[in-house]
Amino acid sequence: MSILLDILGSTFIGGIVLLLLLKLNLFASTASYTSDTELRMQQNVKTLAEVLNYDLRKIGYGCDSTAILVADSTRIKFKADMQAPGTAGHGIADVVEYYVTDSTKAPGTPNPRDRVLVRIVNGTDTLAGPSLGLVKLKFTYLNSSGNKTNVLADIRYIKSELWIESAEPHHNMFSDSTEYAKTYWEFTINPRNI
Repeated sequence: MSILLDILGSTFIGGIVLLLLLKLNLFASTASYTSDTELRMQQNVKTLAEVLNYDLRKIGYGCDSTAILVADSTRIKFKADMQAPGTAGHGIADVVEYYVTDSTKAPGTPNPRDRVLVRIVNGTDTLAGPSLGLVKLKFTYLNSSGNKTNVLADIRYIKSELWIESAEPHHNMFSDSTEYAKTYWEFTINPRNI
């Protein structure tokens, strides 16, 4: 009889150890997927921020008149000489516009909220790539004192906020739901030529 109890006890303990190993494997796989997703989102938001930062710093460069033409919370249109010094076209102010499309223009991912950042230079669509998970872009315009302003001539700083979500939903083990991973990036630019 004691041999039978030993066998049953060993089987029970072995089953518990096997379940713990399976749970550990599942947790490690989920953590790896989540980590990869967060890294991809951070790379995407950094790419979008670098593109915006590069152009917004040039606002007013090579222009004699008002540099900012449109200053909306989701759209900005400005003048700047975008050509490098010593190249053809340098010294001529370009008109650059940034805005985001609606969510129907980004059909490449299962996330229904993602949008595409569009950059137009002199009326030609020069940048409208993949969404990179962008779900919201917001511009806030500040005067020299750091207060919000809507007066184009008073704008000295441009605060940009980017909200990024993952392309694929993931399962949240704690709430037993499916959701998109999120990240946020904000930066303030002081274009020197306005």
